[in-house]
Amino acid sequence: MKKVFTIIVIFAFFWLGWHYRFSAQKYWQQLPQLSSSPVIDEIKNNIFAPPPLKGSLEEKNSFLTVSGVIKWTNNNRLENGNLPALKENLELNQAAKAKVADMFKLQYFEHESPTGRGPADLAESAGYSYIVIGENLALGNFENDEELVTAWMNSPGHRANMLNKNFMEIGMAVGRGSFEGKQVWLAVQEFGKPTSACPTVEPGIKARIDSAHAEIDNIEPQLLQLKTQIDNSDPKNKHEYDEYNQKIAQYNSLVAIYNNKVDSLKLLANQYNSEVRAFNACAGI
Repeated sequence: MKKVFTIIVIFAFFWLGWHYRFSAQKYWQQLPQLSSSPVIDEIKNNIFAPPPLKGSLEEKNSFLTVSGVIKWTNNNRLENGNLPALKENLELNQAAKAKVADMFKLQYFEHESPTGRGPADLAESAGYSYIVIGENLALGNFENDEELVTAWMNSPGHRANMLNKNFMEIGMAVGRGSFEGKQVWLAVQEFGKPTSACPTVEPGIKARIDSAHAEIDNIEPQLLQLKTQIDNSDPKNKHEYDEYNQKIAQYNSLVAIYNNKVDSLKLLANQYNSEVRAFNACAGI
Protein backbone atom coordinates (compact mmCIF):
# COMPACT_ATOMS: atom_id res chain seq x y z
CA MET A 1 0.00 0.00 0.00
CA LYS A 2 2.86 2.34 0.86
CA LYS A 3 4.41 1.63 -2.54
CA VAL A 4 1.17 2.50 -4.27
CA PHE A 5 0.85 5.74 -2.25
CA THR A 6 4.48 6.63 -3.00
CA ILE A 7 3.93 6.05 -6.70
CA ILE A 8 0.81 8.25 -6.63
CA VAL A 9 2.67 11.04 -4.85
CA ILE A 10 5.57 10.88 -7.31
CA PHE A 11 3.17 10.84 -10.22
CA ALA A 12 1.28 13.80 -8.79
CA PHE A 13 4.52 15.71 -8.30
CA PHE A 14 5.62 15.17 -11.90
CA TRP A 15 2.09 15.90 -13.13
CA LEU A 16 2.03 19.20 -11.27
CA GLY A 17 5.50 20.04 -12.54
CA TRP A 18 4.56 19.36 -16.14
CA HIS A 19 1.23 21.15 -15.67
CA TYR A 20 2.97 24.35 -14.54
CA ARG A 21 5.67 23.97 -17.18
CA PHE A 22 3.04 23.47 -19.87
CA SER A 23 1.10 26.41 -18.53
CA ALA A 24 4.20 28.60 -18.61
CA GLN A 25 5.15 27.46 -22.11
CA LYS A 26 1.60 28.05 -23.26
CA TYR A 27 1.71 31.63 -22.00
CA TRP A 28 5.13 32.08 -23.53
CA GLN A 29 3.95 30.99 -26.97
CA GLN A 30 1.19 33.59 -26.75
CA LEU A 31 3.53 36.54 -26.15
CA PRO A 32 2.49 39.17 -28.72
CA GLN A 33 4.95 41.01 -30.90
CA LEU A 34 5.52 44.72 -30.32
CA SER A 35 4.20 46.92 -33.11
CA SER A 36 6.59 49.30 -34.79
CA SER A 37 5.91 53.03 -34.59
CA PRO A 38 5.17 54.84 -37.87
CA VAL A 39 7.41 57.45 -39.44
CA ILE A 40 5.86 60.91 -39.52
CA ASP A 41 6.13 63.08 -42.66
CA GLU A 42 6.98 66.71 -42.04
CA ILE A 43 5.42 69.69 -43.76
CA LYS A 44 7.89 71.49 -46.02
CA ASN A 45 8.24 75.14 -46.96
CA ASN A 46 10.33 76.17 -49.93
CA ILE A 47 12.08 79.48 -50.59
CA PHE A 48 13.48 80.18 -54.05
CA ALA A 49 16.11 82.92 -54.01
CA PRO A 50 18.63 82.91 -56.89
CA PRO A 51 21.82 85.02 -56.65
CA PRO A 52 20.99 88.74 -57.10
CA LEU A 53 21.31 90.21 -60.60
CA LYS A 54 23.68 93.16 -60.98
CA GLY A 55 23.31 95.25 -64.13
CA SER A 56 25.16 98.25 -65.49
CA LEU A 57 25.85 101.02 -62.98
CA GLU A 58 26.50 103.55 -65.72
CA GLU A 59 24.25 106.54 -65.20
CA LYS A 60 21.73 106.93 -68.00
CA ASN A 61 18.15 107.95 -68.58
CA SER A 62 16.38 104.98 -66.99
CA PHE A 63 12.98 104.61 -65.42
CA LEU A 64 11.21 101.63 -63.82
CA THR A 65 7.60 101.12 -62.71
CA VAL A 66 5.87 98.45 -60.64
CA SER A 67 2.99 97.99 -63.07
CA GLY A 68 5.30 97.75 -66.06
CA VAL A 69 7.54 95.08 -64.52
CA ILE A 70 4.50 93.01 -63.52
CA LYS A 71 3.04 93.39 -67.03
CA TRP A 72 6.25 92.19 -68.73
CA THR A 73 6.61 89.35 -66.24
CA ASN A 74 3.11 88.10 -67.02
CA ASN A 75 3.72 88.50 -70.75
CA ASN A 76 6.68 86.17 -70.43
CA ARG A 77 4.61 83.66 -68.49
CA LEU A 78 2.01 83.69 -71.25
CA GLU A 79 4.64 83.26 -73.98
CA ASN A 80 6.49 80.48 -72.14
CA GLY A 81 4.05 77.69 -71.42
CA ASN A 82 0.84 79.72 -71.39
CA LEU A 83 1.14 80.06 -67.62
CA PRO A 84 -1.55 81.92 -65.63
CA ALA A 85 -0.85 85.57 -64.89
CA LEU A 86 0.45 86.36 -61.43
CA LYS A 87 -2.00 88.36 -59.33
CA GLU A 88 -0.61 91.43 -57.59
CA ASN A 89 -0.75 91.03 -53.81
CA LEU A 90 -0.71 93.95 -51.37
CA GLU A 91 1.19 92.10 -48.63
CA LEU A 92 3.87 90.97 -51.09
CA ASN A 93 4.09 94.54 -52.41
CA GLN A 94 4.69 95.68 -48.83
CA ALA A 95 7.43 93.06 -48.38
CA ALA A 96 9.12 94.14 -51.63
CA LYS A 97 9.01 97.82 -50.62
CA ALA A 98 10.52 96.97 -47.24
CA LYS A 99 13.32 95.08 -49.00
CA VAL A 100 14.18 97.98 -51.32
CA ALA A 101 14.21 100.45 -48.43
CA ASP A 102 16.33 98.13 -46.27
CA MET A 103 18.95 97.56 -48.98
CA PHE A 104 19.39 101.28 -49.55
CA LYS A 105 19.48 101.99 -45.83
CA LEU A 106 22.01 99.29 -44.90
CA GLN A 107 23.88 99.36 -48.24
CA TYR A 108 23.77 95.64 -49.06
CA PHE A 109 22.60 93.63 -52.05
CA GLU A 110 21.72 90.11 -50.85
CA HIS A 111 18.60 88.09 -50.07
CA GLU A 112 19.55 88.05 -46.40
CA SER A 113 20.09 91.37 -44.68
CA PRO A 114 23.01 92.11 -42.32
CA THR A 115 20.48 91.68 -39.50
CA GLY A 116 19.62 88.17 -40.71
CA ARG A 117 16.21 88.89 -42.25
CA GLY A 118 15.38 87.00 -45.45
CA PRO A 119 12.41 86.64 -47.84
CA ALA A 120 10.40 84.56 -45.38
CA ASP A 121 10.81 87.14 -42.62
CA LEU A 122 9.69 89.95 -44.90
CA ALA A 123 6.61 88.04 -46.04
CA GLU A 124 5.64 87.12 -42.49
CA SER A 125 6.16 90.70 -41.26
CA ALA A 126 3.83 91.88 -44.01
CA GLY A 127 1.21 89.35 -42.89
CA TYR A 128 1.57 87.02 -45.89
CA SER A 129 1.03 83.36 -44.99
CA TYR A 130 2.71 81.28 -47.67
CA ILE A 131 3.40 77.75 -48.81
CA VAL A 132 6.08 78.60 -51.35
CA ILE A 133 7.86 81.91 -51.76
CA GLY A 134 10.51 83.30 -54.11
CA GLU A 135 12.47 86.50 -54.47
CA ASN A 136 14.23 88.17 -57.40
CA LEU A 137 16.64 91.07 -56.84
CA ALA A 138 18.18 93.42 -59.39
CA LEU A 139 20.49 96.40 -59.10
CA GLY A 140 21.47 98.68 -61.96
CA ASN A 141 20.37 101.41 -64.33
CA PHE A 142 18.09 99.43 -66.62
CA GLU A 143 16.61 101.57 -69.35
CA ASN A 144 13.01 100.49 -68.74
CA ASP A 145 10.75 97.75 -67.36
CA GLU A 146 11.14 95.50 -70.41
CA GLU A 147 14.95 95.63 -70.23
CA LEU A 148 14.89 94.69 -66.55
CA VAL A 149 12.54 91.74 -67.09
CA THR A 150 14.61 90.61 -70.11
CA ALA A 151 17.75 90.64 -67.94
CA TRP A 152 15.98 88.52 -65.34
CA MET A 153 14.70 86.16 -68.06
CA ASN A 154 18.28 85.71 -69.32
CA SER A 155 19.33 84.56 -65.85
CA PRO A 156 18.32 80.90 -65.25
CA GLY A 157 17.46 81.28 -61.56
CA HIS A 158 15.40 84.44 -61.98
CA ARG A 159 13.72 83.03 -65.08
CA ALA A 160 12.75 79.91 -63.09
CA ASN A 161 11.07 82.09 -60.48
CA MET A 162 9.12 84.12 -63.04
CA LEU A 163 7.99 80.97 -64.85
CA ASN A 164 7.36 78.86 -61.76
CA LYS A 165 3.91 77.32 -62.23
CA ASN A 166 3.42 77.04 -58.48
CA PHE A 167 3.53 80.78 -57.89
CA MET A 168 0.14 82.47 -57.97
CA GLU A 169 0.83 85.98 -56.64
CA ILE A 170 3.45 88.68 -56.99
CA GLY A 171 4.62 91.72 -55.09
CA MET A 172 6.83 94.32 -56.75
CA ALA A 173 8.86 97.35 -55.71
CA VAL A 174 11.37 99.58 -57.50
CA GLY A 175 13.34 102.51 -56.20
CA ARG A 176 16.19 104.81 -57.17
CA GLY A 177 18.76 105.99 -54.67
CA SER A 178 22.38 106.10 -53.63
CA PHE A 179 24.17 102.78 -53.45
CA GLU A 180 27.90 102.70 -52.74
CA GLY A 181 28.18 106.30 -53.94
CA LYS A 182 26.25 105.85 -57.20
CA GLN A 183 22.67 106.64 -58.21
CA VAL A 184 21.09 103.32 -59.18
CA TRP A 185 17.80 101.47 -59.31
CA LEU A 186 16.92 98.56 -57.02
CA ALA A 187 14.13 96.20 -58.03
CA VAL A 188 12.54 93.46 -55.93
CA GLN A 189 10.05 90.80 -56.97
CA GLU A 190 8.33 88.71 -54.29
CA PHE A 191 6.51 85.59 -55.54
CA GLY A 192 4.16 83.50 -53.44
CA LYS A 193 1.56 80.83 -53.15
CA PRO A 194 -0.75 81.51 -50.16
CA THR A 195 -1.61 78.81 -47.65
CA SER A 196 -5.27 79.31 -48.49
CA ALA A 197 -4.62 77.77 -51.92
CA CYS A 198 -4.00 74.29 -50.48
CA PRO A 199 -5.80 71.83 -48.17
CA THR A 200 -4.98 72.36 -44.52
CA VAL A 201 -3.52 69.95 -41.99
CA GLU A 202 -5.86 69.46 -39.02
CA PRO A 203 -4.76 71.77 -36.19
CA GLY A 204 -3.46 69.96 -33.12
CA ILE A 205 -2.94 66.58 -34.79
CA LYS A 206 0.85 66.84 -34.59
CA ALA A 207 0.64 67.58 -30.85
CA ARG A 208 -1.54 64.49 -30.38
CA ILE A 209 1.00 62.40 -32.28
CA ASP A 210 3.85 63.72 -30.12
CA SER A 211 1.85 62.94 -26.98
CA ALA A 212 1.16 59.39 -28.18
CA HIS A 213 4.86 58.92 -28.93
CA ALA A 214 5.72 60.02 -25.39
CA GLU A 215 3.29 57.49 -23.87
CA ILE A 216 4.71 54.68 -26.01
CA ASP A 217 8.27 55.65 -25.15
CA ASN A 218 7.32 55.48 -21.47
CA ILE A 219 5.91 51.94 -21.73
CA GLU A 220 8.71 50.45 -23.82
CA PRO A 221 11.39 50.30 -21.06
CA GLN A 222 8.89 48.53 -18.77
CA LEU A 223 8.27 45.92 -21.47
CA LEU A 224 11.96 45.38 -22.07
CA GLN A 225 12.57 44.94 -18.33
CA LEU A 226 9.78 42.35 -18.01
CA LYS A 227 10.95 40.56 -21.15
CA THR A 228 14.49 40.29 -19.76
CA GLN A 229 13.18 38.93 -16.45
CA ILE A 230 11.06 36.33 -18.27
CA ASP A 231 13.94 35.29 -20.54
CA ASN A 232 16.24 34.84 -17.55
CA SER A 233 13.70 32.85 -15.50
CA ASP A 234 14.18 29.13 -14.86
CA PRO A 235 11.26 28.09 -12.61
CA LYS A 236 11.61 24.79 -10.74
CA ASN A 237 8.70 24.70 -8.30
CA LYS A 238 5.09 25.77 -8.01
CA HIS A 239 5.93 29.10 -6.36
CA GLU A 240 8.49 29.99 -9.04
CA TYR A 241 6.09 28.92 -11.80
CA ASP A 242 3.37 31.11 -10.28
CA GLU A 243 5.73 34.10 -10.29
CA TYR A 244 6.85 33.24 -13.81
CA ASN A 245 3.29 33.03 -15.13
CA GLN A 246 2.36 36.22 -13.30
CA LYS A 247 5.15 38.10 -15.07
CA ILE A 248 4.03 36.70 -18.41
CA ALA A 249 0.45 37.77 -17.72
CA GLN A 250 1.71 41.22 -16.71
CA TYR A 251 3.82 41.37 -19.87
CA ASN A 252 0.89 40.33 -22.06
CA SER A 253 -1.35 42.93 -20.45
CA LEU A 254 1.23 45.68 -20.92
CA VAL A 255 1.88 44.64 -24.53
CA ALA A 256 -1.85 44.87 -25.24
CA ILE A 257 -1.88 48.44 -23.88
CA TYR A 258 1.27 49.25 -25.87
CA ASN A 259 -0.10 47.84 -29.12
CA ASN A 260 -3.43 49.63 -28.68
CA LYS A 261 -1.56 52.91 -28.30
CA VAL A 262 0.59 52.15 -31.34
CA ASP A 263 -2.51 51.28 -33.38
CA SER A 264 -4.07 54.60 -32.37
CA LEU A 265 -0.82 56.36 -33.25
CA LYS A 266 -0.79 54.73 -36.68
CA LEU A 267 -4.29 56.00 -37.38
CA LEU A 268 -3.26 59.52 -36.39
CA ALA A 269 -0.02 59.27 -38.36
CA ASN A 270 -1.80 57.98 -41.47
CA GLN A 271 -4.24 60.90 -41.30
CA TYR A 272 -1.43 63.40 -40.71
CA ASN A 273 0.79 61.97 -43.45
CA SER A 274 -2.10 61.93 -45.92
CA GLU A 275 -2.91 65.58 -45.18
CA VAL A 276 0.76 66.58 -45.39
CA ARG A 277 1.21 64.77 -48.72
CA ALA A 278 -1.89 66.51 -50.11
CA PHE A 279 -0.55 69.83 -48.85
CA ASN A 280 2.90 69.28 -50.37
CA ALA A 281 1.46 68.01 -53.67
CA CYS A 282 -0.62 71.19 -53.92
CA ALA A 283 2.45 73.26 -53.11
CA GLY A 284 4.43 71.47 -55.81
CA ILE A 285 7.02 70.21 -53.31
